[in-house]
Amino acid sequence: MGLRFIFMLTRNDRTVDDAAKHLETALSLGVRHIGFKDIGLPVGDLKALNATIQASGATSYLEVVSLDRDSEVVSAKAAVDIGINILLGGTRVDDVLPVLKGTGIEYYPFPGRIVGHPSVLEGSVEEIAASARDLASRDGVHGLDLLAYRSPLPDIPGLIAAVCKAAGKPVIVAGSIADKDRIALVRQAGATGFTIGTAALDGEYPANGIELETQLAAIVRDVANLNGHLSPFGKKGLDTAFASFTETWSPRIAGQVNDMQIKLAKFEGDFTWHFHEREDELFLVHRGRLLMRFRDREEVVEEGEFIVVPHGVEHCPVALTETCEVVLLEPATTINTGTAEDARKVEDLATV
Repeated sequence: MGLRFIFMLTRNDRTVDDAAKHLETALSLGVRHIGFKDIGLPVGDLKALNATIQASGATSYLEVVSLDRDSEVVSAKAAVDIGINILLGGTRVDDVLPVLKGTGIEYYPFPGRIVGHPSVLEGSVEEIAASARDLASRDGVHGLDLLAYRSPLPDIPGLIAAVCKAAGKPVIVAGSIADKDRIALVRQAGATGFTIGTAALDGEYPANGIELETQLAAIVRDVANLNGHLSPFGKKGLDTAFASFTETWSPRIAGQVNDMQIKLAKFEGDFTWHFHEREDELFLVHRGRLLMRFRDREEVVEEGEFIVVPHGVEHCPVALTETCEVVLLEPATTINTGTAEDARKVEDLATV
């Protein structure tokens, strides 16, 4: 599982008034983890946000911002009432766990000493790591919400790494993450995810514009890049690819899908009778006409048509036109001549 980006509908630890509008933007971009605070909007509005998030197949988060025991318990009860998926934050674990028991809500409290509003993380690396170890040992605690960049410590990546090691459970990093370099540091330190709220809403993330859609698109792109989720492949044109070679009965590799290769081949005249012991093949005619001979029948395959030849079935392809251009889909282990010995056997395939 890659690094998780959680978009918080918050500014300065408060859910923003226009959260519903921003939520629509986030969902349209495919953001799948979205959260809010328990202050800033009435509970009814938070319920509506949560319902929209979950109805879209996304995961909802509520982050507690409470400075005393009673308000934190109230926040936990609100989380249950709202029906969120994951509760972030808070420090009074022994008071919150009984509230969440049996609800199915995952719980990620804050390790360390949390003071003030907006919240600040105090303590040494050792103290915060010890707190993380203690919290993560509790049944009902699924991970930790680390206010790493709200700490005055000089080595924040070192802090994140120490907490991840001590906890042995997922760690989400919150607070003041506003560029891809910091996201990369969070990932390298071993965190599971991170939150961004104010930076995106205020247009502070490096992007081509300050509009929220542009900001979120840039964050999603950078996270996808870090997670290895960007495709290095562009489209290919069959006409151009076939025009790049003239040899017949010598397949070219045009792409690969898992263990299956997409090959392009030009057929001319008759091939040899053969079969493949383990590999099925698909022949799609791009240009020309193909005759597929079997021991019991013959099939003419026209342009835009395809035929599947199962493994073990003896067959012999024949080009009915001067040249027949064929797209092949078959396992990478497939040898063009199968079990037959033929001078046109090709084992080291070129690419197009």
